[in-house]
Amino acid sequence: MPLPKNSRTAIQCSLITVALLCVQTAQAEKHPSIEASEFVFEDVPFPQCHASTIIEKPTGGLMAAWFGGTREKDKDVGIWVSEKDSSGNWSAPVEVANGIQHDDLRYPCWNPVLVNNHDEPGKISLYYKCGPSPSEWWGMLMTHDEKGWSFPRRLPEGIDGPVKNKPLRLEDGTLLCGSSTEYDGWRVHFEVTKDDGKTWKRIGPINDGKEFNIIQPSILQHKDGSLQILCRSREGSVVTSWSKDQGQTWSKPERTSLPNPNSGTDAVTLQDGRQLIVYNDTPKGRSPLNVAISKDGIHWENKVTLESEKGEYSYPAVIQAKNGDIHITYTWKRQRIKHVALDPEKL
Repeated sequence: MPLPKNSRTAIQCSLITVALLCVQTAQAEKHPSIEASEFVFEDVPFPQCHASTIIEKPTGGLMAAWFGGTREKDKDVGIWVSEKDSSGNWSAPVEVANGIQHDDLRYPCWNPVLVNNHDEPGKISLYYKCGPSPSEWWGMLMTHDEKGWSFPRRLPEGIDGPVKNKPLRLEDGTLLCGSSTEYDGWRVHFEVTKDDGKTWKRIGPINDGKEFNIIQPSILQHKDGSLQILCRSREGSVVTSWSKDQGQTWSKPERTSLPNPNSGTDAVTLQDGRQLIVYNDTPKGRSPLNVAISKDGIHWENKVTLESEKGEYSYPAVIQAKNGDIHITYTWKRQRIKHVALDPEKL
């Protein structure tokens, strides 16, 4: 039996009121440091995406990249790029690398990392991996300038490039890349290039893959000149190690107080000297996704919850722009890449 018109109207009004209250509640719970929260894209030709990277372009604005295709490990997974201009709009994603070796041979692409070059200002390097799996992949490099994207080239044998997170540019222009391997245990090593990817030196591994299985390091700088890495692990915690000689040697890895559900993290040293990490603050699963701050790299305090609903929110990338804004991208349910901007003064 249909409801009387007045009853239907009352129910509709109630539903609208509830919806508005939900929106108002969500807005009230939004952390004051969040300046923007948006998807990099809406409509794309791939069903899944993952593992984003982000940089501030030399000419201003942002550039993000990620891998996308049917599913992770499928042969149609390529590297996609989008740029955010001064008007605040993200460009339509473009596939720039596809893993095709020849007509009937194609491999999936993985974990892009964008880097601004030092020797050639204005040029951007895109490091990524290609191969059937993380235990068998190899490093690739292509560059971007005013002419567009170069043809990709393979890195030397045993060099993967930065494996997930951005490298650290040392004062002399040397690029210190945190890398790792996923065979014979998970092990972290470093790859150093003084000429933006032309020649390389490898350091490590720094662990044996027995006490700790660690990969995907982020590199932090401290005021006393020491370096620190924060790594994904299989042991339930974010794992750290320290260097006092600009990354040539590293201390024995040890646990931090931060949980890690075997999921990627990223971290950055802020302009004011504080350390920031984006990570899943849970022993299991990939939600919630959080931002924590530390003054010493040892004691951490959770500041912002970026996502807390059910689903996968993972593999963050984080940078600080010249104007101080913090930019984070991350995987949103494997369907989108999300971008969040934070005001560091409100953390």
